[in-house]
Amino acid sequence: MRLGFAARGMGLGNAMTAVLSGELAGYYNPAATSFESTPTVSAAYSFLSLDRRLNFVSYTRHLKPIAGLSLWAINAGVGSIEGRDRDGRLVDTYSTSENQFGLSFGLNPYSQFSFGVTAKILYYHLFDKINSSTVSIDLGVVYRLSDQLTAAVVVQDIGSKYKWDTNRLYGKLGNVTIDEFPLRTRIGLSYQESTLGLLFSGEFEQIGSDNYVRCGIEYFLMDAFQVRAGIDQISPAQRVDARPSVGLSFVGNLASNWKPVFHYAYVFEPYSPGGIHVLSLSVRFE
Repeated sequence: MRLGFAARGMGLGNAMTAVLSGELAGYYNPAATSFESTPTVSAAYSFLSLDRRLNFVSYTRHLKPIAGLSLWAINAGVGSIEGRDRDGRLVDTYSTSENQFGLSFGLNPYSQFSFGVTAKILYYHLFDKINSSTVSIDLGVVYRLSDQLTAAVVVQDIGSKYKWDTNRLYGKLGNVTIDEFPLRTRIGLSYQESTLGLLFSGEFEQIGSDNYVRCGIEYFLMDAFQVRAGIDQISPAQRVDARPSVGLSFVGNLASNWKPVFHYAYVFEPYSPGGIHVLSLSVRFE
């Protein structure tokens, strides 16, 4: 659930907390949804190593006169897990699935200030008869310091926890375990240079007692083509290795009132045999 959302965000190193331009999703900051100018539908599919899967879908639109709405979902999991008996014989194949559904709402009462809230439902199917679900809240604010500079703060996973009950599987040998999610707090800045077509974004994140930094840059080579790069998971304490990424976007022009946008991102994963390829297709209805 922390790998990011779709190709544009992951290509920017997930430094999207204070970004108000282009394709927006409530996953990063519910307050940013009120700045979405046109209704946008997006879907993404990822290619990962180790039999993992990661898929996204979202719908974001502006609600006149001062609000924005985003519906989104993430599906993640691992398949082809071999189950073997004590003699090493294959007896079954298993899979896990984790799903997150979000409804984000942002309100822009003043031209420079916006706030928002996201309600999330998470459902995890871990094993036969072992499932867990939780409901949580995200809060976000955005403040435009100038036409180019934006600051934002997001607090995520308020009240999140998974409760695992293995009594149905193991009977009297089972037990109940609760895993509480650590609170996530992000502070972000973005700078949009319209003349040169550049976007710079960076943020600081605290997850429990761990701190991380991420940054990204996006460049408009022309109206229909963009390139971007970013670095996620920069750990000052060097607890984990950083996760660089690169990406691009191509804007089609098939009709006067809607535009398809193709996004691609490649994320370098430090602990797997290969990186992540993410393909996204968005349609903006103008």
